[in-house]
Amino acid sequence: MAVESERSIAAVLTDIVGNLQQIIRAEVRLAKVEVREEVGKARRGALFMAAGGLLLVLALGAVMLSAIYALALVWPAWAAALAVAGTIALVGGLVLGAGMKQFKDVSLKPPRTVATVQENIQWAKTRAR
Repeated sequence: MAVESERSIAAVLTDIVGNLQQIIRAEVRLAKVEVREEVGKARRGALFMAAGGLLLVLALGAVMLSAIYALALVWPAWAAALAVAGTIALVGGLVLGAGMKQFKDVSLKPPRTVATVQENIQWAKTRAR
């Protein structure tokens, strides 16, 4: 009677293949979720960089011209223009740096998926023995 309750090798292999397919599908779904999260982080960084760039362009016209005119009353016009341009470049660099910092936190490698794939490989190795 013990022979009747045992499954055939073909049935066991079919189950293994089915389980592996389910595991792979689950890993792909997890990877998609993780990549979506990282794209969100990248989007925030890009928005900071775009905002910084826009501020630089707007400030370039209005502030530089008015500051140059104001400083030209005390300094030579070329020195006033140089001082204002340096200040605007410094502020723009700080905003751009804030955007770049957002990109440093982005990881395109999905860490949870990698960990679970490694666990699944270990599980499959122990089951194969």
